[in-house]
Amino acid sequence: MVNPHAGEVRLVVDGRPQVLKLTLGALAELEARLEADSLADLVARFEGADLRAQDVLHLICAGLRGGGWQGDLPDLMAAEIEGGPVVAAQAAARALALAFRGAA
Repeated sequence: MVNPHAGEVRLVVDGRPQVLKLTLGALAELEARLEADSLADLVARFEGADLRAQDVLHLICAGLRGGGWQGDLPDLMAAEIEGGPVVAAQAAARALALAFRGAA
């Protein structure tokens, strides 16, 4: 069970429910992987029109790791996300919103 008040989002990966949570460590990992100069730049990247599927995958991976998942990007790229790209993108957007605004 996930707790949105703690910034958690549910995502089913390879048939297993996982917790997506953008902890400070997960955000730092995401910043490094996307070579963002700051958190503001990171958020702007996700709000912009040039968002890439790879960006979403990096966010999901960092968030899953923040939620305790032990995998990494190659594992996620080979995984089946229940609901496909639309659900994955929605979960990523919700996790990002919760990380910066609290429970929505």
